[in-house]
Amino acid sequence: MRVLLVESDGVEVGDTASTLRSIGHPFDHVVTGQAAIAMLQRFDYDVALIELMLPDIDGYEVLRRARAVRLHTPILALSSVATPQAKVRAFSAGVDDYITKPYHTSELAARIQAVVRRSKGYSQPELRAGSLKLNLDSREVTVGDRPVRLTGKEYLILELLLLRKGVALSKYAFLDHLYGGMDEPDMKIIDVFICKLRKKLQQAGAGNLIVTVWGQGYMLKDALPVRPSRHPGRGALQPAV
Repeated sequence: MRVLLVESDGVEVGDTASTLRSIGHPFDHVVTGQAAIAMLQRFDYDVALIELMLPDIDGYEVLRRARAVRLHTPILALSSVATPQAKVRAFSAGVDDYITKPYHTSELAARIQAVVRRSKGYSQPELRAGSLKLNLDSREVTVGDRPVRLTGKEYLILELLLLRKGVALSKYAFLDHLYGGMDEPDMKIIDVFICKLRKKLQQAGAGNLIVTVWGQGYMLKDALPVRPSRHPGRGALQPAV
């Protein structure tokens, strides 16, 4: 999951940036509203966390401008103001959720997951494809009842593939999701990660869910449905084509 954090100078250990690190979300951090709009236009974030009090333009104006140019990135407002008027104004400007400082790490993590799930059309914390299941809250991956142990990078790739299921994702998209433009390795590393991830999923019994889309990248699809065989002597079930 890729996050944009828009929070003014003075972020200290224990605040939003360190909270995001503790829950394992890669993020970009900018401190002004103008920079936030530029980043939202340039990159495809899963969610943006925007402080309402910024040094140039306030968070409400960032929201208004983002929605005016049809940027649909889910946005969670960060504010120390808990009045109903402030919340109504933020929701009217296009925010998807509103969290009041100070907040607990677990609350922020839960709200981020909920906003992202809703934006992708999921009402539950579980993403599925065939027998494969990924829990966004616990970061557990299973095939049937069998746990699949993934590295941090493998998990992030699978999470992105599941969130964008049915969409071909370029290697640039994976690099951006994993490294956020910071110390990016050679693009071939994505092929290595995908190869290892495919092997682990296949060994667990998930089948070949990750397909190569030539000239575009990789895509995760659901397992093929099965239907009764037209040739009874050749097996009970055949994959649909």
